[in-house]
Amino acid sequence: MSPTEFGVIVTERSLMRQRLRLYTGDENVATLAEPEVTITLGEITQILTDAANSRRAWVKDFAEDELRISSDLYEVLQTYWNMRPSA
Repeated sequence: MSPTEFGVIVTERSLMRQRLRLYTGDENVATLAEPEVTITLGEITQILTDAANSRRAWVKDFAEDELRISSDLYEVLQTYWNMRPSA
């Protein structure tokens, strides 16, 4: 079979696997940052406790999302997590 058989020129580059790109619209469009919302720790704790106890699927959907918290709350949470009894 010659490289030009059937009118197709086969090159080393064309044999390499092509990378697929998903086009979702104009790539030059700027994206807007999502607005921040303020909620008390008491409110979010109550909501998340109920959702976790009810085994709501959406809790897992957001499991990897990052939250901004104060450094002192972070220290308290880390201390609590490290002091809990081990199994």
